[in-house]
Amino acid sequence: MEAALQTYHYTYPLHQRHEPEKTVLYEAISQNWKTFLGNLETDPESFGIPKYVKNEMKAYLKCGLLQHGFLRVHCESCQKERLVAFSCKKRGFCPSCGGRRMSETAARLNDHVFPEVNIRQWVLSLPMPLRYWLSSNPKLISSVLEILIRALKQFHLRKVKGIGFKRLETGSVTFIQRFGSALNLNIHFHILFLDGVYSKNNDDANPTFHPLPAPTDKEIKNLVEWLATRITRHLKRKGYLNDNAAEAHESDELSTEKNSLIAACVAASIQNKIALGNRAGHYVRKIGVHPLEAKITGYRSAAINGFSLHGGVSIKAKDRHQLERLIRYVARPSVALERLKWTSDGNLTYQLKRAFSDGTTHILFSPMELMEKLVALIPQPKIHLIRYHGVLAPHAKWRSLIVPKQIQEPLATTNDSEKKASRSKRISWAELLKRVFNIDVSTCSTCQGKVKVVAAILEIRVIEKILNHLKLPTKPPFIHPARAPPDSDSYFDTF
Repeated sequence: MEAALQTYHYTYPLHQRHEPEKTVLYEAISQNWKTFLGNLETDPESFGIPKYVKNEMKAYLKCGLLQHGFLRVHCESCQKERLVAFSCKKRGFCPSCGGRRMSETAARLNDHVFPEVNIRQWVLSLPMPLRYWLSSNPKLISSVLEILIRALKQFHLRKVKGIGFKRLETGSVTFIQRFGSALNLNIHFHILFLDGVYSKNNDDANPTFHPLPAPTDKEIKNLVEWLATRITRHLKRKGYLNDNAAEAHESDELSTEKNSLIAACVAASIQNKIALGNRAGHYVRKIGVHPLEAKITGYRSAAINGFSLHGGVSIKAKDRHQLERLIRYVARPSVALERLKWTSDGNLTYQLKRAFSDGTTHILFSPMELMEKLVALIPQPKIHLIRYHGVLAPHAKWRSLIVPKQIQEPLATTNDSEKKASRSKRISWAELLKRVFNIDVSTCSTCQGKVKVVAAILEIRVIEKILNHLKLPTKPPFIHPARAPPDSDSYFDTF
């Protein structure tokens, strides 16, 4: 190992460790998380933070840091090495793990799930009260999504009525997004729907795809009106829109005393308000010029009573590159690091991707307000955020006849574990970097030799020895302890 370390170069020219400890997001969390957590847990009126939120924050503060373990990656030709830090693999707000999951999901769906047919994106946004109920209730998410998928399926089947085939089927993949562009909790659905229908005359024939014309503005208007009526009726049957909604609230996991703090953060985040502290109940602070002029809904979109449906984005059958880009967009992580900046007075600004209709270009947060928003974005365990329907569902009868066929490459390896890994559907980190950024980390940039993993370093003693030899920091970044709030301006004094 010593001989290898003597010729070690920390990074290759084309790829560098992303160094999360130097980002604004990591600095803000490491400096303020324990203060946020400590003050709430000592408050007699607070019921604290759920365990899954604590675990998410704890894992993020270790994500990508060499001091918590790494892989040794070795070039077989020139003997050079690099260290690859472990990731947290969480799905709340970590930009690195979210980016990897985004790229992997896009590559897998593009290569192995979506057939080579036209695809249309449908986006349904929901009224604010419904976003709160959906944030913690997977059964309600499933029932509302079922209404939406059924409506889109009937919409497509009506367009081919009288085609004369025995069976007609549609297919879709739905992404349940939890965030808005201002880091607010905004539960909405992105559905990548096959822009047409499959048909079969008999059991022996292969399905035939029939593309459909693009929907008109009037059709989308009628569709969103139907959706609003059906979803509202469904909520009334469940008791959410009645005066006596006790039964519905019993199924709301956020309404329990244990999670009352999360419920407050979630409810405020949905409304772009602050839940805790001396600005509790106030809207988030906006920066920009706010004209008073109204704006129309847009191209192939319609809205009614808080329900908004958009169907203007479509991908042609042969344009697989654009399809993968669209999937990466709908599967993207919630926080964009380049848009989060410190201000001179110790607050943070988050730049919007597009200005709001009222002219807002940035959202201004105090560090504690940012903690509150991040807590609300973390999904509860066992809530699936990607759903498959129709012919693309895992157990659909036609699925094997429709999805792209996987090319079985001959396996040159003799080791059973290597054969199993090569057949795995999970795309490796090296393949994703090559596919998304055109960076080949499996080949040494100096001698073009083969690079492979030689060891996983987990013991603290060995970690410190290697990092010390390489003159790298052996201690992780300092996590600031909880601070006592000032008496005159406590963030929590109104909670």
